[in-house]
Order: sequence, then structure tokens, then C-alpha cells
Amino acid sequence: MTPQVREAFALGLADATGFVGGALGGWWLGRLLGFDFVGSTTYDARALVGLVFILAGLGLGKWLVQRWRVRRSMEK
Repeated sequence: MTPQVREAFALGLADATGFVGGALGGWWLGRLLGFDFVGSTTYDARALVGLVFILAGLGLGKWLVQRWRVRRSMEK
């Protein structure tokens, strides 16, 4: 594998990890607070607040991974 392919693969894997980890964290926090989007059978206000928790987790996970990658690249 060339260094560019390796770097692109690492970037994609890091992004995917941030998205999935953030979504799971947001879903878990929403469930803990009583806003379960995944387990809801209707689209009521509680389910939509649960969806907001999941979406916020996605964004936070992506942001944390980007910050980690920038910090890691500065150390080199």
C-alpha cells in the first residue's frame, strides 16, 4: 500500500469510528435520560429528542476524532 492510500484508509476508519462511537454514545445518553429513539414505536416528542441526542453524538464523535488527528499530526 502506498502512503497516500494508507493515510486515506486511516482517515476513513477514524471518521467511521467517530461517527459510530458518537452515535452509540448519544443513543445511550438519550436512553439513560428517557429519550429512546431506537426503541420508540411512534414519532412523538420524546423519540425526536432521542434522535437529537444521536445526531449530536454523531457530530461530537466526528469533531473529537478530527481534533485527535490534528493533535497527533502536530506531535510528529
